[in-house]
Amino acid sequence: MKKRELTRQEAHIIIDKGTEAPFAGEYWNHFEEGVYQCRQCEAPLYRSEAKFSSHCGWPSFDDELPGAVLRQMDADGRRTEIICTSCEGHLGHVFSGEQYTEKNTRHCVNSLSIRFVSAHRAVFASGCFWGTQYHFDRAPGVLYTQAGYIGGSKEQPGYREVCTGSTGHVEAVEVLFDPKTTSFETMAQLYFETHDPTQADGQGPDIGSQYRSKIFYADEEQQQTARKLIGQLESQGLNIATVLEPMQAFWPAEEYHQHYYDVKGSTPYCHVYTKRF
Repeated sequence: MKKRELTRQEAHIIIDKGTEAPFAGEYWNHFEEGVYQCRQCEAPLYRSEAKFSSHCGWPSFDDELPGAVLRQMDADGRRTEIICTSCEGHLGHVFSGEQYTEKNTRHCVNSLSIRFVSAHRAVFASGCFWGTQYHFDRAPGVLYTQAGYIGGSKEQPGYREVCTGSTGHVEAVEVLFDPKTTSFETMAQLYFETHDPTQADGQGPDIGSQYRSKIFYADEEQQQTARKLIGQLESQGLNIATVLEPMQAFWPAEEYHQHYYDVKGSTPYCHVYTKRF
């Protein structure tokens, strides 16, 4: 794990478990769309959707990214400290029962413990989401990925329901990427090069409507970019089966599906890289 060199002020907060003055940090009233990372190791910690205004003078979040934050008893024996799972850097404290949001949780975080990265969002379906996520996790500029379900009629579907084909969902991966480092076009090229976009009934040996090839575009620019790439592939003689649909509700998959191949220490069996551009 890589750790960046900290300034004296950052080290006081992150290493010495200090607390910055209220209303003094750069993020207490910051609400742009993106991801908040650990300032020491750059591990993703919070999404901007989880940030809310608590008027306490420090950045407040009502949820962390799965597995990103650890809780432990504070040295004062009264509060619960939160630390980065990856590097154990001090973030702040977590409180519950204050009724600020429906989740009834407030992560009170020091601005000097985190850094904000602007992010764009894309959702890709290319068969089993295990393999799709594996490749996007390794792409430069990707800040965060999440396996889940999209495109169906039922709210909060589960894996067993989706596998029946009755809900209309497909297995997909939500990708948050840094637009200063990469682009939607680069993400979409990787998508087309890591599955067979000509297969209409599934992907490899995984057959079923939940394994269809689809791109869910967030705006007109993403739609036009995807169409352009499909045109380039069709000019090569490929009969592209990928369907383009506007963004819909995305439902995270169960925890045991997240980053499956990395957890298992293996590699995808039906998502093999093939250069096409």
